[in-house]
Amino acid sequence: MITRSRIQSRGFTLIELLVVIAIIAILIALLLPAVQQAREAARRTQCKNNLKQFGLALHNYEGTFGVFPMTNAQNYLPNTQGFSPQARLLPYMEQANLQNLLDFTQYGFSGPFSALVPNPQFAAAFATPLQIMLCPSDPAPTQNTGAGGAIYAGLNYMISYGSGMNANYDLRWPTDGIVYENSNAKIRDITDGTSNTVVMSEAIRSVGADFTLAAGTLPKFNYQATMNGSSGVSANLQAVQGLAGSGGGWVNGPAGVIINPDLSTVWPLKTSWRGAASAALRGRGVSWAHSGAVSTLTNGYNTPNSRIPDVVVHFTGFFGPRSFHTGGAQVLLGDGSVRFLSDNIDAMLHRGMHSRNGGEVLGEF
Repeated sequence: MITRSRIQSRGFTLIELLVVIAIIAILIALLLPAVQQAREAARRTQCKNNLKQFGLALHNYEGTFGVFPMTNAQNYLPNTQGFSPQARLLPYMEQANLQNLLDFTQYGFSGPFSALVPNPQFAAAFATPLQIMLCPSDPAPTQNTGAGGAIYAGLNYMISYGSGMNANYDLRWPTDGIVYENSNAKIRDITDGTSNTVVMSEAIRSVGADFTLAAGTLPKFNYQATMNGSSGVSANLQAVQGLAGSGGGWVNGPAGVIINPDLSTVWPLKTSWRGAASAALRGRGVSWAHSGAVSTLTNGYNTPNSRIPDVVVHFTGFFGPRSFHTGGAQVLLGDGSVRFLSDNIDAMLHRGMHSRNGGEVLGEF
């Protein structure tokens, strides 16, 4: 008789399987944050490199023309607007072919301010996303739809028109920044020193449609929308630089215009918010080509990632660096270097850094 040996095979018990699964879950939980941190570090480095390229472009432009690029440089037809400084920098950022599709002697946008549309000649160019214009940490879509179905490519890097202090937010007049309406600022005009002056900073792109919230209510931080602060402010040109307030939390100074407003008392009274689909192009960073301050410019009135939102007031506003980087945001200095500014930087120091000619003693930052 032939006997067969019984071969006993032993499988995993349920408890052993659960232990193995728990160990794998713990390892994944430990690994994922490290992977995410490594990815964010790479994105932050790319963002820094983008700003450095802008720095080179600004210096090359100034070296060629003797001035920094201006905004809205031509006197166009009524109800039309011009181009952003970023659009004028295209040839100095290896985008000469795209710049060749534009003509700065023509208007860029037309229509009432509440329903701007692009000049049909340039619509395709305006819709072209450029990696160098976008921070890779910002999850917002790279393109936005405006009035009449127009498509615009977004922007994260804003050129400074100054501190926003006193009446320097009114860029129809010369400001303490490197750009304003039809400006002609030069390197030599940065008398505070190029290593002490912010000329660009990153911002968060707006998303979605316009919306309203109850007074005193904020959207999810870090605010992918811009607060509309125009109510209670006249857009009329005054005898002196600045906008005249008539209520809504806005208070005039001795000259009859708003100076150094306390935004912490203004924003709780407002209810209107601008997204990327605003027909007025009043969302933040909606179009790299648009000359409007909310689209392509900035000042240093708010500190990085301030809990006070960016506030647009007619054609101008009160802004600050804003990013999805943890702890701060990146800025470009006049000497071409890029610095990461902490969320906790002193507000007056920060505003002084955005002034090119204020004579402030900044100290360490």
